[in-house]
Amino acid sequence: MTGEVSRSPDEARGTGVAPDWGSPRLLLAAEQAVDIGAGILRASRSHIGALIGKGDRDFATDVDLQIESEIKAALATATPGIPFMGEEEDGGREGPGEARWVLDPIDGTINFARDSPLCAISLSLVIGGQPVLGIVDAPLLGERFIARRSGGAYLNGVAITVAEVAGLREAVVGVSDFKVGVGSAEENRVHLAVLARLGRESLRVRMLGSAALDLAWLAAGRLNATLMLSNLPWDVTAGLLLVREAGGLVFDHDGSPHSADSRFTIASVPSLAEPVRRIVVESM
Repeated sequence: MTGEVSRSPDEARGTGVAPDWGSPRLLLAAEQAVDIGAGILRASRSHIGALIGKGDRDFATDVDLQIESEIKAALATATPGIPFMGEEEDGGREGPGEARWVLDPIDGTINFARDSPLCAISLSLVIGGQPVLGIVDAPLLGERFIARRSGGAYLNGVAITVAEVAGLREAVVGVSDFKVGVGSAEENRVHLAVLARLGRESLRVRMLGSAALDLAWLAAGRLNATLMLSNLPWDVTAGLLLVREAGGLVFDHDGSPHSADSRFTIASVPSLAEPVRRIVVESM
């Protein structure tokens, strides 16, 4: 319903389940592929190499490329019938009902390049724009977040849930990095306005530099809301499944459930959905 946050069928646990896509076999294939990437990231921490420019203040490293290549190859061997889309190699959008692996080899590349542990590998299995399986792995923190649709969310094997708060004044809110490159001026104007409001009205504001970790930390109760004023599938699909399975909501600025066509990625505990959405709308 436009103007207020509504739940999608995927956010009502126990409905719309596709058991084959959430099977232990696929989860095992995903975990084994992420294990390879995590090993590369840890081993490369002391010799990252030069940043590779992709655009205005947008970078990758040789490690990003290596992790993506190795995970893609591992998944092609384990699940040959499922196509792949990575941040560094766009495989196109899947059609309705079609499955696709979606990978961000290092979400938080600049953090990684500056020796910050706040970076993660984000891998999801997506069908028709919605994730059915997701892994956010932070190798330098020793943390792996896993979710399967209608199967709950877990951190290192322990079930996690979002942390409700009475209101925004008790909330710790994550925000994404400022946008760079073409079209950044208008988005950053909204971003600054949102930050000003959150600075006045929330308990604390955090900018981790990794959208995947923002969403995973919301699912684990470390944040109470997070806002990304864009919608990049490799950044968010694994994390948004974690939030949903942990009891949170993910939606667009008009309150509609988050989808591949959403303009923004906004996530929160249920009690903050409307207050946070209103701040974004009034800042636009």
